[in-house]
Amino acid sequence: MKEIILASNNPNKLREMKAKLGAFGIEVMSQKEAGIDIDVEETGTTFEENAVLKASTIYDIAKKPVIADDSGLEIDYLNGAPGVYSHRFAGENATDADRINKVLTLLKDVPDEKRTARFHCCICYIDEKGEKHIFHGIAEGRIGYEPVGENGFGYDPIFIYEGKTFAQLSGEEKNKVSHRGKAVQALEEFLKK
Repeated sequence: MKEIILASNNPNKLREMKAKLGAFGIEVMSQKEAGIDIDVEETGTTFEENAVLKASTIYDIAKKPVIADDSGLEIDYLNGAPGVYSHRFAGENATDADRINKVLTLLKDVPDEKRTARFHCCICYIDEKGEKHIFHGIAEGRIGYEPVGENGFGYDPIFIYEGKTFAQLSGEEKNKVSHRGKAVQALEEFLKK
């Protein structure tokens, strides 16, 4: 079985990646499980720069295949914000609820047609030889007016995709249509070759 290190300790990302790639016969382990206890500072200005930075840092330590992703929410009315700052949008120690509240406050009184948004994910896969491969996934939707749903994490409760928030979808449903699901699908197709 092929092993890949996920350049993250985020339990939600790890669960999603294990589910997607595990079905494909690939064992995904977190940095911690690989014995790497560092936080890579995301200093890039794009999702791709951050994904490459994280993957390269972990690959340089482990010398094993690595996948890293960077993703976030881009809201058209906010000129693409929060973008690469999605996690830090409401401050360094903010909760998901804090981030959601900040977005809803900024979009207060903004009409439906101006609430268009997308989740964007970029995955960097570094193979056994140290070669980098980049995959993107985008899910188009809009921002709701209040959090709805119990599943998911991050901005999922306010991101509406085809009539439902990502937080209303089961993990399986979300993996089929989400930005990360699409990027992982592109990675899977590459790995099959």
